[in-house]
Amino acid sequence: MMTWVPGKARHSVPNMTHGEGVYLYDDTGKQYLDWTSQAVCANLGHNVPETVVEAAAYQMRNLPFTYGGIGITEVRTRLNQLMAEILPGDLRAAVYPSSGAEANEAGIMMARRFTGRQKVISWYRSYHGATANAGAATGDMRRWYGSDNVPGFVKAFNPFPLFFKPGGHHATEKEQVDAALAMLEEQILNEGPENIASIVMESIVGAGGCLVMPDGYMQGIRALCDQYGILMHVDEVMVGFGRTGTLFGFQNYDGVMPDIVSCAKGISSAAIPLSMTACNSEIMEFFEDKPL
Repeated sequence: MMTWVPGKARHSVPNMTHGEGVYLYDDTGKQYLDWTSQAVCANLGHNVPETVVEAAAYQMRNLPFTYGGIGITEVRTRLNQLMAEILPGDLRAAVYPSSGAEANEAGIMMARRFTGRQKVISWYRSYHGATANAGAATGDMRRWYGSDNVPGFVKAFNPFPLFFKPGGHHATEKEQVDAALAMLEEQILNEGPENIASIVMESIVGAGGCLVMPDGYMQGIRALCDQYGILMHVDEVMVGFGRTGTLFGFQNYDGVMPDIVSCAKGISSAAIPLSMTACNSEIMEFFEDKPL
């Protein structure tokens, strides 16, 4: 089988043998320019630094696996320290799953446990993964393949619906933003703010169309979350770790600080299956005497 395409497509794809920089090579010697960094994840290109290879080999030789419930390792402690240095505000790395979908699952679990609420709002034009909750948070057609019946998820329109423009066809960007935020607030009120754990969004929408939010929109989301006690969960799986020129995509929006951030892909340049879910200090403290 193949991901998101019929299985027979495997007969038409090249057999890749090695990579160098931004190029891939197949078993016939043909060279390919990797325009998309694979699934927007090979941030360092296709030459893993030798120091990384040596560090991975060292860990494999000394301790290939430790279950997080019964022990902690030096490499995780050092990674925690590094994340504390580079994460903005009071965000701190909380858990390290293996994929972007799992990182989003962890963020959704955090929000529900912390708030005691169950509903999660996300956009139609979005993608958050293919596991149960991440798939249900996803807005595009891929959620139809098994996640559409997962309860507790509410879809909303961001400022870029396909067939209408918030504020009307001749609206200015500010009018468009104001209308989109008003529409979202009405939806929050109709769903019951006391029922909503979080709003999950990509800081810059990836698979849904490479959409950069207009000025004031992300700040408006932050204000609505503060007003109604809802957590702001930003999915940085695709654009985190330098993809947009800032370390995280949300840093392109002045004054915006999420409560929960999920990352993957660029955190390891896809060399190993690694992701991260970070949260603010209040959420971190909440789980000091409670399991996630």
